[in-house]
Amino acid sequence: MDYANDPELSGKYLGTITKDFAIVSDTLKEASYQIRRNDIKYPIFIFSRVPVPFGSLLLSPDEVATEWYVLASYLDIFVQQGLVAEDSEAAFQAAYKDPDEFCCLFVVDGEFTKFVFVPYPED
Repeated sequence: MDYANDPELSGKYLGTITKDFAIVSDTLKEASYQIRRNDIKYPIFIFSRVPVPFGSLLLSPDEVATEWYVLASYLDIFVQQGLVAEDSEAAFQAAYKDPDEFCCLFVVDGEFTKFVFVPYPED
């Protein structure tokens, strides 16, 4: 799986993800900090149009008027659940961007899944 930003995301997903990310970015930045504060590395936030059976629900479309459910997880859980292959863990870690500046999103829409790193808005 490719862990870099992908232009394929730009057409169908980037607009709604960007719009919803702007709404929830402060919450995600704080959640990332709290996850890392507990010595858990590589937080991942899942954006899904429907509830998914992995991650912990942070925000639902009903709560914050978004199109996406937002769930929190991290790399070790993704490896345990087979979403990131064990032999790809090092590649993921190498591609992971500074979590103080970028949010790691795992976008899920039906069969489509993709990692994307979105910069947090500057204060």
